[in-house]
Amino acid sequence: MATNTVGVPRQQGRPHTPKDAEPIAAPRALAWLLLITGAAGVLAAWVITLDKFLLLENPDFKPACSLNPVVSCGSVMKSEQAAAFGFPNPMLGLVAYGAVVCVGAGLLAGARHRGWFWLGLNAGMLFGVGFCSWLMVQSLYEINALCLWCCLTWVSTLVMFWAVTAHTVRTGILPAPAPVRSFFADFGWAPPVLHTGVIGMLILTRWWEFWTG
Repeated sequence: MATNTVGVPRQQGRPHTPKDAEPIAAPRALAWLLLITGAAGVLAAWVITLDKFLLLENPDFKPACSLNPVVSCGSVMKSEQAAAFGFPNPMLGLVAYGAVVCVGAGLLAGARHRGWFWLGLNAGMLFGVGFCSWLMVQSLYEINALCLWCCLTWVSTLVMFWAVTAHTVRTGILPAPAPVRSFFADFGWAPPVLHTGVIGMLILTRWWEFWTG
């Protein structure tokens, strides 16, 4: 006896978003940038960590980057802000920048990551930029001294942040209006240059009399 079958429509899933889509490849330029800026951050954190150990052993130790009353790494290392989370800040940098190096090396080797990974990386770097901005303000207006290795980490962090932000915006992982996507596609280099310029101007004006005296 023949039986009639009733077709059951397939359940339609929700549309895929960039966060659900296939893994997204990154330009080799971005991979190299993450590798280089991450390595610069690791180098700075490593040197500061070694100097911190020497400073703990000998309170009279003078780091090599303590050049004058303004560029004085020792003054920064002895400050409370140098251990914002209860341990020396460079220890956090060794982990964070080391992770960025691994991401960059993985991308160069052909790794692809889904949208959630890029958003997580972007969020982590946003925290890094915020933390570095706070340290910069503390250094300029509370500690009243500069650490050259710290300045290297500030620039490295903001460059990698803007590079990853440009990538997430261009690829649609980070939702943005079309003009914003076009801006990052054509002028992705502008935000890190302007950001670095602002830091440079703040440092220049903070000790204008010292630099020009």
